[in-house]
Amino acid sequence: MDQGQIKRLQSAIRVTADGIMGRGSYTALFLRLGAGPERAAELALGAAVHVPAAGIDATPLRFAHFFAQLGHESDGFRAMEEYASGAAYEGRADLGNTQPGDGKRYKGRGPIQITGRANYRDFGRRIGIDLESHPEIAAVPSIGMLTACTYWTVRGLNALADADDVEGITRRINGGLNGLDDRKARLAVMKGLLQ
Repeated sequence: MDQGQIKRLQSAIRVTADGIMGRGSYTALFLRLGAGPERAAELALGAAVHVPAAGIDATPLRFAHFFAQLGHESDGFRAMEEYASGAAYEGRADLGNTQPGDGKRYKGRGPIQITGRANYRDFGRRIGIDLESHPEIAAVPSIGMLTACTYWTVRGLNALADADDVEGITRRINGGLNGLDDRKARLAVMKGLLQ
C-alpha cells in the first residue's frame, strides 16, 4: 500500500496518520477488529515484521483479504485456539491425523487456525519451530502470526486476493466455504477502513 492508503487506514483506526504501519498502527487495527489489548499488542509485534515480508501489505486488496480471513478464523482475533475439542478431527488422514489423540492435539490454533498433524509438521519446518512436537506453541499470537503469513504465502493467497477472489481464498484456508457470509462481511469492513 502506498503512504496515502496507509494514512487513510490510520485515520480510520484513530492513530497518528504518518503513513508507516508500525506496531502501534497494527495494535490499533487488531483492537478495532476485536482483539483485547494484550492480544492486539502481541499480534502487532508479529504482524509488523511478517506481513510486509510476505508482501501482504503491497496492495489494499491483499491486506483486506488477509485480515478478513484471519478475523473470521480467530473469532475477531479473540481465539488463538479452536473452541471445540478437536475430537472431530480424530482419524482424519487428510490432515495427517494418524495417531490416537491427534485430533485434539492438532486442533486449530493461531489466527489462521492451522489444523492437523501434517500442517503442524509442514509449517513448523517452514518457520523453524517444532510445532509438531509442541503444538500448543502455535497458539502464541506472535508465532501464530508468523505461521499465518507463511501459510498465506505458501498457498498462493496473495494472487487470489489480487483477483478479489474471496471464495478461492476461503477454499484454500478452510477446504470449503464455511463461514463465507461472515468472511465477506469482515472483508467489507476491511475495505471500508482502507478507503
